[in-house]
Amino acid sequence: MRTALTELTGVRHPIVQTGMGWVAGPRLVSATAEAGGLGILASATMTFDELEQAVRETRSRTRQPFGVNLRADAEDAGRRVDLLIRERVRVASFALAPRRELITKLKDAGVVVIPSVGAARHAEKVAEWGADAVVVQGGEGGGHTGPVATTLLLPAVLDAVDIPVVAAGGFFDGRGLAAALAYGAAGVAMGTRFLLTRESTVPDAVKRAYLERGLGDTVVTRKVDGMPHRVLRTELVESLERSGPVTGLARAARNATRFRRLTGLSWRSMLAEGIGMRRGGDRTWSQVIMAANTPMLLRAGLVAGDTEAGVLASGQVVGLLDDLPAVAELIEDMVADAAGAIDRLTTIRAGTDSVTRQ
Repeated sequence: MRTALTELTGVRHPIVQTGMGWVAGPRLVSATAEAGGLGILASATMTFDELEQAVRETRSRTRQPFGVNLRADAEDAGRRVDLLIRERVRVASFALAPRRELITKLKDAGVVVIPSVGAARHAEKVAEWGADAVVVQGGEGGGHTGPVATTLLLPAVLDAVDIPVVAAGGFFDGRGLAAALAYGAAGVAMGTRFLLTRESTVPDAVKRAYLERGLGDTVVTRKVDGMPHRVLRTELVESLERSGPVTGLARAARNATRFRRLTGLSWRSMLAEGIGMRRGGDRTWSQVIMAANTPMLLRAGLVAGDTEAGVLASGQVVGLLDDLPAVAELIEDMVADAAGAIDRLTTIRAGTDSVTRQ
């Protein structure tokens, strides 16, 4: 299934596995690449040395193209960009808007740059800066998300830019892929669906917790890190929702200490990143401090398997998922089902033409 995305990145199918923190490691990314999709390593929860090792391990598992998700506000963002260039990583993705100079450096080295955006104006900005494509996530998506549904946000972005657009938020099967292509998208990106596969390293007990959820079992909260964050509705999340600002900031301070110890970052580095976040967007200092909550609360659930002490990011599609396929099986079925849906539409079109001719 060839689209502008497959032509741009060199993958066989227009399906992207997103760079989910603590989830998108070498095993999942290489499985996606081998199956013909675009796997994205999550580097935001890795030290530089861990990222270097993860890139090389992924390369040892597959010869197919893959990508790395970067944080443009990280203190060592420039060093990480150099690593991608040196290791000849095919794609650099950004969860937040990258700096213009980072896009230029990556593109000059032949790396494909695909930022994620949540508004048409953001897509216009990164396109002007030279981004090769964008991922646009609607409100149905997991993790940090916006209020506008994919069915509205996607056409708005498609009308705003002339670079390939990848649709995210609410996709999990071939019907969704066909629908996105019908809108004019170059492919789809999925997080929750890939999290719930056999190659995902998320503990089995946590996967079962996801599979037991219904369509109404996610909630968008600002109490994790001060930004809208779609997660599974749990007792911890309910308690966070009830907590006051002082409690939230105290928790964030404790988590900042834990995250610093885990990653080896210095306080100076973390402060520099916080200043970068503050300058790079509209976050308040309270939100910057609360951002320390995200990696540690996600790690407790997605790595340690503690569903009572951790936060579990999730898209709304979790309520429609009831299996744990192998990545290759998932992608193969999606492409086949999408082709079938497109064929049915072609048949409808042919039938309409025949009626008109009569």
